[in-house]
Amino acid sequence: MRNSVAVHPTDIPSQPKSNRNSPALAIADSTSKRIGAFFEWFGNLGIFFWQVLCAAVTPPYEWRELIRQLDEIGSKSLPLVALAGAAIGVVVSLEARYTLSRFGAKSLFPSSLVYSVIEVMGPIITGLVVSGRVGAGIGAELASMKVTEQIDAIEASAINPYRLLAATRILACIVMLPLLTVAADICALLTGWFAQAMVEPLAFRQFIENGFHGATFNAFLPPTFKTSVYGLIIGLIACFQGMRTTGGAEGVGRAATNSVVLASLFLILADVVLVKFILVVFP
Repeated sequence: MRNSVAVHPTDIPSQPKSNRNSPALAIADSTSKRIGAFFEWFGNLGIFFWQVLCAAVTPPYEWRELIRQLDEIGSKSLPLVALAGAAIGVVVSLEARYTLSRFGAKSLFPSSLVYSVIEVMGPIITGLVVSGRVGAGIGAELASMKVTEQIDAIEASAINPYRLLAATRILACIVMLPLLTVAADICALLTGWFAQAMVEPLAFRQFIENGFHGATFNAFLPPTFKTSVYGLIIGLIACFQGMRTTGGAEGVGRAATNSVVLASLFLILADVVLVKFILVVFP
């Protein structure tokens, strides 16, 4: 019978352990966390949108708050939008006149200005301007209500905060964006014609007739009404960022900044998709 030999645990050779702190593993772990947070953010945004939609279509309806938001988003954004549209009109007029003169096509100036402003520049500039003003305002306002527990107090009073705070603001953005776009287009066309008339005589009636010659509603209505999608994006992201804020005053500033940045980014991406969609549906 063999004698058993006691082996001390320290006598067993240790197996090589994986280096959990290696840079490659750390980078992979950080990347996986960021990807997970990215999809989690979109999931939470989808849940928030569904909650707002359900609250918006069920009574009671907050008509008074909706009217107040229409005035806050529409009337108070009009001067800034009109100024931006006027500046765009002058810039497009100068560039179009210089470019067309090089190719001997100055007679196409009215049409090029009208189509450039109404189809391209007017909607996207209006969306970005409203995103900067309204997005930051909604994000900061709802964020301050969140950190001071005013939203919790509203919910404790048996009032749905998604209906009162989010749905009214989102719907006001959807309704007012096309109207603000029309105002920006009008200001851009007026200043564009004035800039051209200061260099070469051009009657306003002739400018309008040549600019809209052969134009149809399909050429101008879809680019204008696509801004309703911009309004949905601006209102939804601003309300979402504001109502999920944490961290006190720092969180309020972060919510306002994220509202503007994310709304502008998604607005530009949506513009790419909508332009392709309009070209396919309204050739």
